[in-house]
Amino acid sequence: MTSDMQPYVLLGLRSTDIFRLYRDLVEYCFGTAMSSSKSRKSLDPSMEDLPAHLMVDILSRLPVKTIIHCKCVCKKWLDLISESYFADHHLSRSPSGIMIYHNSNEVFRNAEEEQKTGYLRTGILRWVEVEDKLDHHYLHHDPIMSLDLNLAPIFQKSQILPVGSVNGLLCLWQFGPQHDKTYICNPITREYMILPKPQYYLQHNAHLVYCFGVAPLTNEYKVIRIFQGEKIPYFSSNSRPIISQAEVYTLGTGQWRSLGHVPYWLKGMYGPFLNGHAHWTVLDKDSSEKLCVFDFEKETFELFPSPPCEARDENLIFKSLGVLKGCLCRCESYDSQLVVWVMKEYGIKKSWRKEFVVMESENTDLDLLTLETVDLITGFKDGTVLMASYRDTLLVYCPRREIILDTEMFYRYFKGYTFRPSFRRLHNFENERSIHLLYNC
Repeated sequence: MTSDMQPYVLLGLRSTDIFRLYRDLVEYCFGTAMSSSKSRKSLDPSMEDLPAHLMVDILSRLPVKTIIHCKCVCKKWLDLISESYFADHHLSRSPSGIMIYHNSNEVFRNAEEEQKTGYLRTGILRWVEVEDKLDHHYLHHDPIMSLDLNLAPIFQKSQILPVGSVNGLLCLWQFGPQHDKTYICNPITREYMILPKPQYYLQHNAHLVYCFGVAPLTNEYKVIRIFQGEKIPYFSSNSRPIISQAEVYTLGTGQWRSLGHVPYWLKGMYGPFLNGHAHWTVLDKDSSEKLCVFDFEKETFELFPSPPCEARDENLIFKSLGVLKGCLCRCESYDSQLVVWVMKEYGIKKSWRKEFVVMESENTDLDLLTLETVDLITGFKDGTVLMASYRDTLLVYCPRREIILDTEMFYRYFKGYTFRPSFRRLHNFENERSIHLLYNC
């Protein structure tokens, strides 16, 4: 190995990454830059000979972990990777993976054990890379990226829940006896910012609903937060009016804006984001088939077409909304079977189709999920679907065998989300003084 490659090795770059980078450099130099530089004395490739846009194109093709190391190679690379242009270019080809959030401590058996520890550890975020081919798919169980929130003092003595993800940014909700805060975080850059205090805050007998998304036309990133419960403060000791109020925060504005009363009572902690809309199931005493969406562009709530209603006892059905291969989907578990509906054409009621139905059998771990809600995480090219039950079990549906199996991965408390890593800097939205680092690598 040549001496000019040794700094890369010391940074932890794999030899395959080094030679791939140099191969791309040679191709670009001889194919583009060298063709217009006849007076050059040497044909040896050099990064200094390449235009910035070619350097960005090359660097953006490297694995995420390698790009992080490349930031330490020289100031020029650091500046390029820190530019918003690079973040946009990389995001267009960023590999889609899975963000796993799970608690890293032992599960407490009782309140006494919890009291002895002093506080609950908040958890760990891990990005699991997915290799999806027509003939095989593979989850890299050793995550490329991990973020231990326990190391950040701001998250101690509280609990954290991810409540949304878009373009590599995560929305985190911190809750506890003394906490009710919302954060935007980039797990790759380890930057975070704290959103201002909202008008309505968490209280006993209250329920919060979240979604994090982006308006497709204005490209504004927004957090929608809906407070459902007893109004605070109470009008009197005997008067506790039930309210459902929405607030929205647009990144960069510095304040929450009230959207007023929400005419629907929504189910779930957060709604999946798709096509500029957040989606929820409506809790209605007359019907459990209603869906509601929030338009991130218009900032309005309205009803949305739901799957066909089939004759059955709605009280015995567990439902969840999700996104499967770019389509809105709903998962229903009941009567020893699992039914997955998919909306093939967005917004068209007649386009709802049963993607698959799995019946209980001796070869199916369906008993793991028929009595609880199931979340669909992601789908693969061959039709295989990854899903998670509320018993903290990662399951996989195999279409060829028409069965559901336990992967025996990520036991204990965890949640899974589709996630595309990004190098988008938070200072593109907020003042530099508002941006913090969770901790240094």
